[in-house]
This record gives sequence, structure tokens and C-alpha cells, in this order.
Amino acid sequence: MRHARRRVVRRVTRLAAVGGLLLGATMVTRAVASEPGTPDAVPFSTASPAGKAAAGPGAALVQRLGTSRTAGSWIGSDGRTVVAVTDEDAAAEVRAAGAEPKMVRHSMDDFDSATRTLSSAPRVPGTAWLKDYRTNQVVVRGDTTVTADDWSALTDVTDGIGDFVRMERVRGAFTTRLNGALPILSTAGRCSAGFNVTDGEKDFILTAGHCGPQGSVWFADNGGRQAVGTTVGRSFPGDDYSLIAYAGGTAGADPGVVAVGGGKGVRITGVGDPTVGQRIFRSGSTSGLRDGEVTALDVTVNYPEGTVGGLIESDVCAEPGDSGGPMFSEGVALGVTSGGSGDCRAGGTTYFQPLTTALTDLDVRLIVAPQEGGGAADPSPAPSQGVAAPDSASPGSSAPVRDILPDPSTLLSRLTDPRNVGPGLLVMGGSLVALVASRWIRAEQDRKAYRRQYSAMWG
Repeated sequence: MRHARRRVVRRVTRLAAVGGLLLGATMVTRAVASEPGTPDAVPFSTASPAGKAAAGPGAALVQRLGTSRTAGSWIGSDGRTVVAVTDEDAAAEVRAAGAEPKMVRHSMDDFDSATRTLSSAPRVPGTAWLKDYRTNQVVVRGDTTVTADDWSALTDVTDGIGDFVRMERVRGAFTTRLNGALPILSTAGRCSAGFNVTDGEKDFILTAGHCGPQGSVWFADNGGRQAVGTTVGRSFPGDDYSLIAYAGGTAGADPGVVAVGGGKGVRITGVGDPTVGQRIFRSGSTSGLRDGEVTALDVTVNYPEGTVGGLIESDVCAEPGDSGGPMFSEGVALGVTSGGSGDCRAGGTTYFQPLTTALTDLDVRLIVAPQEGGGAADPSPAPSQGVAAPDSASPGSSAPVRDILPDPSTLLSRLTDPRNVGPGLLVMGGSLVALVASRWIRAEQDRKAYRRQYSAMWG
């Protein structure tokens, strides 16, 4: 009876082990078969600040005429470039260049002197200042967190600068947008991927610096299974950019495309600096694609975490989680989302880290998309194209978006991915061990039984 029970147990064990092997093999086969094949190589070129798109003729005119004779430039509602000038000779040069001059009292030198004075004053979190080219004023803003005493002290400072400084109170609070277009997550919070960049050997994500400290590990899912990469370079405060090295060394299948929601994306074909009055677009993992207008350049913002200078201001909205998301127009990359006030229900103000500054400081180049026909894209639009009129500007040419992560392209990567064939291999391995163990146990039992029978036969 006892021997019969043993035979039944051995038979069941063998059947379970063989069944496990078959099940594991099926799981592996289905997982490998369901994985996408190796994607075709996606040709791309790179763009650096040296080959950036021109920000319209106004920037060149301002540079040529000098800071003592000009006070910035912007795009008018009719699409014409307007340049603020302080004398008639400068106005004549602007007209000769095909732009529209506007006579003003204060020059860029006056603006720079005012902002230096503000920067040297005691720091007040929740404040910001900017050069408003269109009104020929320096604007100082304070959010709802600034106390009456701090606002009064700052007013005393601006009174000493001159009557071209305007004080404004704003709703909400100036905050970094921690918590693109696609979401990336770490223990520090949630941000949005900005643009893909390269140093010629490895690919990286360029995003906001406040998103996480050096060494932060990023994932594309809440479960921490889809590893994106690790922060290897960062500047915040002062600037607001960081560099995330891809875990596999290379970006995904569409490195020159930014997501705008609904599985759609925009081809990025160059890099440049924006112009005041330019229509821009930004994408983020919280609020998706939004558009607005550049309202100021070289803005200083005193976040609670620290002061960031040289930012781009826009009336486009943003919300927590949009941090680091891309800002662009006509396919030209312009910046990554830093912070601001308000939201996309009531509206607000958003600040961006200029992309050209980050690329230069990090010594990397923007990865740009291939042309729609398949050829490599030009590094940037021709300077003669200038900036599109606000009403006619678009994000850029559309393209599908697949994933932020590089697609698995080798059998090894598929076999080591626990979401694919890992479970099947584990089942197979466990079943094989069980089968070997059952065979060994049976052999030992047979040997013992043989010895007992042998001893009984020979006394």
C-alpha cells in the first residue's frame, strides 16, 4: 500500500513538472512573439545653439544698434517686427531694415541698471521682475505669499530706481511645476520629459533642473518597472535645467518628436530663441498641449527654492507635473517649462528655461526629427524665414508618438524584461528543478528498496 502511494506521488510530481515546462515554454513563445521586432533605424541630425533659428530681424537690429540706443524688440499683432529706439537715427536704420521703430525714453542700459539694483536687494520669495519692451518699463511682480512688509520694502527699492518701474500684485503663487510631454516619475515627484539631446555618444532627456537632484532615478510608470534613466547633470537654482541619461544609452524610436497628447506628436526640426509677441506652444504630462504668447525675456523669478534668472515669460498656462515639458513653435525648440502661477482653468503665467542656454552649458546638441519624406532634417529653419505672425503660427508638422523608452530590439533585452518572458522562464526553471528533484528522489527510493530486497534474499 505504501509503495502504491509513493508511485502515485511520483507520477503526480512528474506530471506537474512536465506541465510546468510546457506552460513556461508557451509563455516564453507568446511573449517573444508579441514583442515588436527591431525598429528600422530612424535617421536624425542634431542642432546646436550655433546653428539656431533666427528670432526675427529685431534681434539682429538690437544687437547692431546697441543697448544705449534700443530697448528690445517684439512682434506686432500684424506680424511686423517692432524695435524700441531712443533716437531718430536709430529709427531710420530700423525703417531701412523693413521693421517698425517705436520711440521710447529708456534704453536697455536703463533696464539692465534697474534689474541689477533689484538683484542686489534682499531676496523676497514670490517676486519676479522683467523688462516690458512694449511699455518701456521694468515690471516688478509679487504673488499672494509676499507680505505687506516685504512688498513695502521692495517698493522703497524701486522708488529709488525711477518712474519707469511698475509694481504689480498677481493672483496665486510663483511655484515650480513639479508633479513633455510624457510623464517621468521619481521619488522627487512627477515631471515631464522635455527634448532628447545627445553628446555624440549617448542620448539624454533635457528637462527642468528643479525636478530632482543629481542621481535621481526616473521611471515611466508608477510601479517602477519601466526605467528611464538617471539625472547626471543639473543647474538649479540660478538656471533650471537637468540632464537625464537614458538607462540604455539611446533614446526611443522617435527621438526628434515631442508628444502633444492622443498619441500624436510634433516633429522638432531646430532650436532657437523666442521673440516677445511670438505665439508659442508647450506640452506637458498634466495639461497637454497649450498655446500662448511670449510676454517677456530675461525674467528673474524668486521661487521658494531659490532665484532663477534669464527665463522666458509667457501667458500660456501650466500645472503641476508639466515641469520640464517642451516649449516650441513651428517645429523649433525654444525652452523647457520651469514654473509660474495660476492654472489652466483660470489662466496664468508660465516661465521657461531657454533651451539654447542649457544646450551650451551642458555641451549637448538637440536631436531633431527626419523630414516627412524620410531624409535628415535641416538643423534649423533658414534665418530669412524669421518668425511667423502670431495668428498664423503652428506647433509644427505632426507625427505619431510611440513611447519615451527605447523599444526592446534584441532577444536578450526581451528575455531580461520581467514584463515579457521573465515569468515564463521562472516557471520553466522551477519546473525543471522539480523534475530533476523527483527523478533523484525516485532513484534513491529505488536503491533503498533494492538493498532491502537483496538483504532479505541473502539473509
